[in-house]
Amino acid sequence: MAPLITREEALALGELEDHAAIEALIERAWQARVERFEDATDMCSLVNAKSGGCAQDCGFCAQSRFAEAETPMHAMMEPEQILEHARAAEAAGAHRFCMVTQGQGLSKRDFQKVLEGTRLVAQHTNLKRCASIGHMSPARAKALKDAGVQRVHHNVETAESYYPEVSQTVRYEGRLRTIDAVREAGLETCVGGILNLGESREQRVEMAFELAAIDPTSVPINLLNPRPGTKFGDREHMDPWEAVKWIAIFRLILPDALFRLCGGRVENIGELQQLAVRAGINGVMMGNFLTTLGNTPDEDRAMFEDLGLNVARQPDNGSDPRPDNRSGWLEGETPAAVSDAAGSDGDGPFAGLDVRLWDPSTQLRFARKRGPIPPRPEVSGKPRPGAGEVALGAGIAAAPAPASAAPPARG
Repeated sequence: MAPLITREEALALGELEDHAAIEALIERAWQARVERFEDATDMCSLVNAKSGGCAQDCGFCAQSRFAEAETPMHAMMEPEQILEHARAAEAAGAHRFCMVTQGQGLSKRDFQKVLEGTRLVAQHTNLKRCASIGHMSPARAKALKDAGVQRVHHNVETAESYYPEVSQTVRYEGRLRTIDAVREAGLETCVGGILNLGESREQRVEMAFELAAIDPTSVPINLLNPRPGTKFGDREHMDPWEAVKWIAIFRLILPDALFRLCGGRVENIGELQQLAVRAGINGVMMGNFLTTLGNTPDEDRAMFEDLGLNVARQPDNGSDPRPDNRSGWLEGETPAAVSDAAGSDGDGPFAGLDVRLWDPSTQLRFARKRGPIPPRPEVSGKPRPGAGEVALGAGIAAAPAPASAAPPARG
């Protein structure tokens, strides 16, 4: 569907400062969301299946070799470990599960592990399956589909006009080619970006309309969580009302997309997270993020339930990509707390599952980069300083970190 507002209207709305005016905008976005999705939700969780050591220079990521920051490190998970994460995500109430890896692409061996992990998740859970594994060819996208992946995530990150400030080694055009390859394979697309990288309000509108032209199934919205020693590490957090305002504007520009609130929501929006949901959000990346702490699954579900939205399970094993838990569509109760779902008396729906929700403060280890940090590639003839990271989502049930890694650190 075409945007509900013009570029000029979006720019005018972007100038709103009065909270009452922003609340009126949020109500308009809420009506657009309810008209298209009723009370359905689309809750996601992810696993950081391969972390650290990235050769690219993306200005938001501490995993980059150009970032003067400690980096979370672990090799590609085995398929069985991926399944462990997925089962815990399902027990926590997630509807879909995304396998995420660093870098522009995977080796043949690591790609095969993603395929096998996908098959296990499809066989042993009712979760919808997503992947975020960097650039890919149409052949690899088709292989993902054949294995059971239904949606591929690949962000544009920011407006095309601002993109050179974000990365010089990962081209904007390459991101579009990957999105085209995903669509060519018959997969759904998940394409979004990060707010507060230093872009102007005009460039936020530019990005929103570029996303509308791409027309993705899903749009993840991230808010920069600045990390020390990175390019964007000295930026201030976004004002909560400013963040919620832009979520509502994006909803009116992309009325039919599934909106997911992801990295940086706790740090930037805080107590206004439920207002952000009302601004047009379909779901969140549940629980903790890749390297930072988030809400508990109970808190995430409550944000939606308190607005009359339905977080019941979607027991279709991904046969319907859109949210299908609208009241009256499917039988099912709101998931219980993880401990209840696991079945402390041995007879719950996940009996025998040792649920270990992802906790980066205890389960993720960081290592200092070895050797000198290379200078960042130049943009507009100027050297670029260190890079920053956004925590993208909620991984659950992490595998143990390598014994050689540094002591645990809170991201």
